[in-house]
Amino acid sequence: MEEAAGDPETTLDPPCLLERRARQRQSTASVLKSKMKRGVNCSAPRVRSTLVGFFPVVRWLPKYRLREYVWGDVMSGLIVGIILVPQAIAYCLLAGVEPIYGLYTSFYANIIYFLMGTSKHVSVGIFSLMSLMVGQVVYREVYLAGFDLSDDSKASGAAVLNDSMGLNLTLGNVHSVELMGMQCGKECYAISTATALTLMAGIYQIMMAVFRLGFVSVYLSDSMLDGFATGASFTILTVQAKYLLGLKIPRHQGYGTVVVTWINIFANIHTTNFCDLITSAICIFILVAGKEIQERYKDRLKIPLPTELVVVAGATLASHFGNLNTNYGSSISGHIPTGFIPPSVPSVELMSRVALDAIPLAVISFAFTVSLSEMFAKKHGYTVRPNQEMLAIGCCNIIPSFFHCFTTSAALAKTMVKDSTGCQTQVSSLISALVVLLILLFFAPFFYALQKCVLACIIIVSLRGALRKVRDVPARWRASRNDAIVWLVSMFATALISVELGLLVGIVFSMMCIIVKTQNAKFSLMGRANNSDLYEDVDEYKNLTPPTRVQVFRFHSPLYYANKDTFLKCLYKTVGVEPFLEMTKRRKAEKKAKEMSLQQANANCDKKNGEVVIGLVQRELEFHAIVLDCSAIPFMDSAGTAAFTGLVKEYKEIGVNVLLASCNTSVIDTLRKGQFFGKNDKDMSSLLFHTVHTAVLYANSLQSSKASEAD
Repeated sequence: MEEAAGDPETTLDPPCLLERRARQRQSTASVLKSKMKRGVNCSAPRVRSTLVGFFPVVRWLPKYRLREYVWGDVMSGLIVGIILVPQAIAYCLLAGVEPIYGLYTSFYANIIYFLMGTSKHVSVGIFSLMSLMVGQVVYREVYLAGFDLSDDSKASGAAVLNDSMGLNLTLGNVHSVELMGMQCGKECYAISTATALTLMAGIYQIMMAVFRLGFVSVYLSDSMLDGFATGASFTILTVQAKYLLGLKIPRHQGYGTVVVTWINIFANIHTTNFCDLITSAICIFILVAGKEIQERYKDRLKIPLPTELVVVAGATLASHFGNLNTNYGSSISGHIPTGFIPPSVPSVELMSRVALDAIPLAVISFAFTVSLSEMFAKKHGYTVRPNQEMLAIGCCNIIPSFFHCFTTSAALAKTMVKDSTGCQTQVSSLISALVVLLILLFFAPFFYALQKCVLACIIIVSLRGALRKVRDVPARWRASRNDAIVWLVSMFATALISVELGLLVGIVFSMMCIIVKTQNAKFSLMGRANNSDLYEDVDEYKNLTPPTRVQVFRFHSPLYYANKDTFLKCLYKTVGVEPFLEMTKRRKAEKKAKEMSLQQANANCDKKNGEVVIGLVQRELEFHAIVLDCSAIPFMDSAGTAAFTGLVKEYKEIGVNVLLASCNTSVIDTLRKGQFFGKNDKDMSSLLFHTVHTAVLYANSLQSSKASEAD
């Protein structure tokens, strides 16, 4: 390029542009036609490929290395299953449904993901955040249906359960509502709401997979998700605090759950059940001690300590033989039936009521599942298919919703346990499902006397990881203030307003931060390094020399309608000359010179009656050209093109040439469409240059030519 420009003192010919490769794009009709043709094409290999893609287990299970994989899969499956059982029962407190439904959810989700998932390590099942979001909707709908939200209303609320559940419990004249032609009590209505919500979330996820809408998750930044998870953890902690103290207060509906709940807790602190308080203190101590021992000696311990199971077993025995429910009024889980309830279709009426609530559930569930899948895939050197993961998690919600299950997602804690215990494939999920199946078929009734405060302790201790992220705020602030602010806003909005609005606020605020960043983009004046072709920011690097009478300006942002004014202000400020003001100054100077000339002519009685010829009074500028380094402009729109066009025109009026350098092809195409280079791009060779140095050489040669002509 520079060789083409030659000596700036002897040539005016602009350098030759690189020749763009001609690209012939197919018409939209032909593209759609070819896609439809491929889509309707049916053959045995295509059917086989589709089935294998839809059920990845068909591909990897025949290649299963029994001797190499079976021990790790069995061990991790058993350990995760043991951990899963108490958590499945506990998280039902968050979801507002009976413990049996948590076991159902864990069982079906593990089976379906075993068949459809592409990750070897992800554990799909009940997740505290999903359970909380489900519970928010369930409690709201139960409240709107006229049921009492207090725990003491359990017996009276479950007046007549749906016959399809096979639990014909009638307890007299109690409140019930008609749902799908049958009378439904409180617990029936709660699980019906949860299943309708789950089905809608699964449908959304399948639609996202079909229409390739996985890109939606890119708007969920890591800082936003971390802040959202931490804020939700505070909400979970608050919701479970009443169980630790044995307080009989209803769950708050609406905004400000954290604030209102703590006010209610302190207002009713005098009614604390000391049996529940003592039990909670003992359980939390044991659980935290077990976690600390696990973390400190994780290199020596080959398998995680089953602390939750030990606590659940010990607390259940103590409650049963101590008769804590009768003697001290301690709340217990109650009867958990064995076996399975016959499937039923979720209520269409409830689906329409919770359609909007299912959207954040679908997005968050998908985002956590895909991010965990990709994280562990990179760690172990294999690949996952995000679209298939979306299909898998969608089916993990749609199919189980017919079997009285609620929304599921990948869970980080259980996935890390699987990874640390030697998991090799999703056979471990099958083993975990078998462990849950044993509980469902034989051991579920033994949890009858388990206190709810014990379940709350398990939930709260599981939040340690998310709550500890508060300590990382100073480090996050030092690394990136923008990310730290997004984290804080997402966390406080989620904790102080509501989980759903907190998610929305976090997404909108993180996107607004990007917009503000582009509107306050960095700009710089460029200088040349040691007589080379390299130009860099004079404020950032030493020993740079600005080119003689040429200003090189770089704008570090896309150029579009929202920041075009910022771009112009930055340019005027950097070069020190605004064309309009310069022209105004020149007109005033010309007018003043003309008046003075006329006065002088009248005083001298000039025979020409003051007819004088006055040249344009011009102020000598420090530069004759501006080179816009566009290497940091990834794209621009029509407003950006108009800004460039105006710059060239306005500066030309005061004798300054504006040249472009280092534009990418996207920017060039936008400029060509806006006819920035004139009709048929006739001015492209004199306005556009591939490097800054070439543009500087051309500007100097052009000025030298003008000076020669003037002489």
